[in-house]
Amino acid sequence: MKDTIEIRWHGRGGQGAKTAALLLADVAFQTGKYVQGFPEYGPERMGAPITAYNRISSRPITIHSNIYFPDYVVVVDDGLLESIDVTAGLKKDGAVIVNTSRSKEEILPMLHGFEGKVFTVDARKISVSALGKNYPNSPMLAAVVAVSGVMEQEVFLKEMQASFEHKFAKKPEVIEGNMKALQLTFEAIEENSNGTDRQAVCA
Repeated sequence: MKDTIEIRWHGRGGQGAKTAALLLADVAFQTGKYVQGFPEYGPERMGAPITAYNRISSRPITIHSNIYFPDYVVVVDDGLLESIDVTAGLKKDGAVIVNTSRSKEEILPMLHGFEGKVFTVDARKISVSALGKNYPNSPMLAAVVAVSGVMEQEVFLKEMQASFEHKFAKKPEVIEGNMKALQLTFEAIEENSNGTDRQAVCA
């Protein structure tokens, strides 16, 4: 893996993209990495487009700007594809991960000619199956870890378990649901692997 991995998140206010970026930074930090996790500040309206970023490195990070040439792009709301070029600056050997119930073939025309890897994850279906509600950030968090290989799956799940136990100490059902969502996402991506491109859905 490269010394530094840069990730850009696209979502809407209230969908948890910023929370997911901060949580990924926290989990990576617990594994001994140098990290950054931050949103691009703007109108914090529910439903408004937002952008968040991660840098994860084995070396001290000296850059403090937004990320303009990410290795990975995570799209939490596929409706943004119609108005935002989410692949802008995305490295050719990088990957885009889209939360959608549509097929990869339907998504490709909206990616402005991006020729790298494309992954689709039905985070809504996974979340509803595991949690009973649509909380797409947990599945998308697992998806970016699975695709990027930024840390081992077992390490990630262990750290997430500890984080959820701290945050939801009095809500064991929430801990169980979130862990199930993470596991379902890993399984879906693994089971639906096909060469260099993957489409992950919840069976």
